Amino acid sequence: MGISPDKKTKPNSKSTLRTRLKTHFAGNAEGSTLRRTLGILLAEMSGYPLRRVGSGNRMTFTHAGEQWLDAWLEDNAYVSWEICEEPWNIEEKVFEQTVLPLNLKGNQHPFKETLSVMRKHAIQNARILDIATEAGLQRQVKFENGAE
Repeated sequence: MGISPDKKTKPNSKSTLRTRLKTHFAGNAEGSTLRRTLGILLAEMSGYPLRRVGSGNRMTFTHAGEQWLDAWLEDNAYVSWEICEEPWNIEEKVFEQTVLPLNLKGNQHPFKETLSVMRKHAIQNARILDIATEAGLQRQVKFENGAE
């Protein structure tokens, strides 16, 4: 669940629904909380853990991992929307009435704590691992305890 633009908390927001969807469906985990969450939840299946990339300040699932996530989203995600003048008002009502286990903001679902811990551990692991380079990068998952 998300809104665009969020003029309530970000009055100067220039984000549109189109740009948000493009970021979530064709961007990377650095720019999309949804992609980061899904990538972390699916890391064992995909073989692409969260990694530091480039200069080491950004975290993604590497180019190959982001492509894997693109394909997964194409096969498994469904998007719908409603146009309204003040989407933040509807967002609050949806959070009150709907179970949204993957949302961090406004989430009352019991899975939120588990998800937050998983995200924290994935970020910690990414900081420990070397910066990923695309050359010779193999699909493998390294866990906190060092096991592969």
